[in-house]
Amino acid sequence: MKFKHLLLTVPFASISMMSCQRQNVGTGIDLANLDTSAQPGDDFYQYATGGWRDAHPLTAEYSRYGCFEVLNENNNKQLRELIESVANEEHTVGSLEQKIGDLYNIAMDSVKLNAEGYAPIKDDLDAIENISAREDVFPMMVAQMSKGIGGYFSFYIGADVKNSTQNLLQFYQGGMSLGEKSYYFDTDSSTISVREAFVSCVSDMFVMCGYPETVAQKKAEAVLRIETKLAEKSKSATELRDPEANYHKMSVETLKKEFSGIDWDLMFKFIGLTEVTEVSVGQIEAMHEVENVLAEVSVEEQKAYMQWALISAASSYLSDEFRARSFEFFGGVLSGKQQDRPRWKRAVATVEGVLGEGLGRIYVEKYFPAEAKERMIKLVKNLQVALGERINEQEWMSDETKARAHEKLSTFHVKIGYPDEWRDYSALKVENDCYWANVVRSNEFDIKHMINTKLNKPVDRNEWLITPQTVNAYYNPTTNEICFPAGILQPTFFNMDADDACNYGAIGVVIGHEMTHGFDDKGRQFDKDGNLSDWWTADDAERFDARAKVMKDYFDQINVLPDLKANGTLTLGENLADHGGLMVAYCAFQNAMKENPLEVEDGFTPEQRFFLSYANLWAQNIRDEEIRRLTKIDPHSLGRWRVDGALPHIDAWYDAFGVTEENAMYIPKEQRATIW
Repeated sequence: MKFKHLLLTVPFASISMMSCQRQNVGTGIDLANLDTSAQPGDDFYQYATGGWRDAHPLTAEYSRYGCFEVLNENNNKQLRELIESVANEEHTVGSLEQKIGDLYNIAMDSVKLNAEGYAPIKDDLDAIENISAREDVFPMMVAQMSKGIGGYFSFYIGADVKNSTQNLLQFYQGGMSLGEKSYYFDTDSSTISVREAFVSCVSDMFVMCGYPETVAQKKAEAVLRIETKLAEKSKSATELRDPEANYHKMSVETLKKEFSGIDWDLMFKFIGLTEVTEVSVGQIEAMHEVENVLAEVSVEEQKAYMQWALISAASSYLSDEFRARSFEFFGGVLSGKQQDRPRWKRAVATVEGVLGEGLGRIYVEKYFPAEAKERMIKLVKNLQVALGERINEQEWMSDETKARAHEKLSTFHVKIGYPDEWRDYSALKVENDCYWANVVRSNEFDIKHMINTKLNKPVDRNEWLITPQTVNAYYNPTTNEICFPAGILQPTFFNMDADDACNYGAIGVVIGHEMTHGFDDKGRQFDKDGNLSDWWTADDAERFDARAKVMKDYFDQINVLPDLKANGTLTLGENLADHGGLMVAYCAFQNAMKENPLEVEDGFTPEQRFFLSYANLWAQNIRDEEIRRLTKIDPHSLGRWRVDGALPHIDAWYDAFGVTEENAMYIPKEQRATIW
């Protein structure tokens, strides 16, 4: 698996000067965002963001709307302008501009899409339907996987976690349309309703492809049965967080022996995985279950599964009818959205998905100032110094582990703004045949690119895992890198005109968050070279785990809905990173004020403005359906709890706002998580 830790699960793209905006540019604080009827020590999230949330109610298009979404809206407008300026002109065939413009125009051509219906996938559906022998099932599945269509498992090529300079072919559990195994087994009424709605959606979409209702219903039920079998032996989102338990390196000979029910030779040859000698199978039991399904489930049911995988993958690129039915379930039932995004936003997203770095190159030329990168470099260095100071301060950590921690910190590979080398899209063809065909060619292009650049090759430490226009950031333990793309280096995260209280409370915490991932419950298992290696003393590891458990137990008791609690284990890494980010950024902020002291402004001390700036990053409104979905699958806590769950463990927050035992959010000092 890729061990990239994002600031937010779904990458959101770039921003303009609007965002969660300020009235006073110098402080970065917009007083209208506050709800001063709330007490900061009782509900800081309401106090800091209540005004903003009242002014930004959920619209039908969103299941969650917050500062990230505001930034994404503004970014979409910027990208739309860039794309349409290209799409309205003639360009040389094969040029990046031609590909960007033509793909956008194809995505926008609703007349053609609706006239085609499901014709773009009909031949492939028929080919699957014509399978009669069991031995023909897996070859067809491999053919679909080569086009980027999901099968019973997935594969990728990425860093070997125990030999991080080299790439390794790795296999990973898959096959679940609902993404997380708990959807298939939880017995609460909400989850049962999700499963029932899923079967209805699958059945309807088979009918839309010309199947009688009775046949479509049987196919839908078969899909659920197969996915449930795969889910039963798959690991949960929480279990997938254990890197050691999800790494099983073996020779190809052992792979063929241990999983003899899968035709590896056929798969390797068809996809172009040549001269492979070693692989890793992430989830052993899940892969054995794939063998069982291939050998025991009827051919008819497996055909239904492959047809559904094709329909589901293609649905957003077919007629409006298909897109609408898919959205009704995946957007509506699962997330609570009431209205799909307009066509132009979906078209922009497709161009980003297919030609992301190419579009990013145009984007940074227009929107990313060089001085932002220069100031960001200085901020990162300041945060590194502060994290070093925090390491030195920890009495629970031995000198031996501290020395190793400093080594890891000093070797962080920092990426800011955009890559030094841009991806070459010259081999990708964008043609005016049909939307789905272009998406398939893009998938095939990406798979070939991965194979050509990674298979049997060393890890490229200069590779970027997200595009420059993305509003997000990440830490990757196998390369020990932190990355801050251009999209996030703008207000409200990073404001060239605001004071240190604003910037250290926002982008400073983001930087500290990503750095702390190198030392969270998962990241700490990787050494300075990116290898999964135990570099902590046994006593230090035990003390760390005990302190981390305080955070886990605290979040386990949070009610995100009246009948649903947070998952402290699933969210532990991100909660620890938020905690560390706050501690490290606050330390760096205090260091900065020694040279450039700040005064009380807007009625708030510099320390208060630091925490208000942090809280405003997570201002959002969210539907109950989305709360349930994210609580099942998301390693990040919900926005409210990234504030009200994190700050009660920060002593400086108590001091800044005079929080006492009389306040609802108060935690006795001895019960607070104390790590960094």
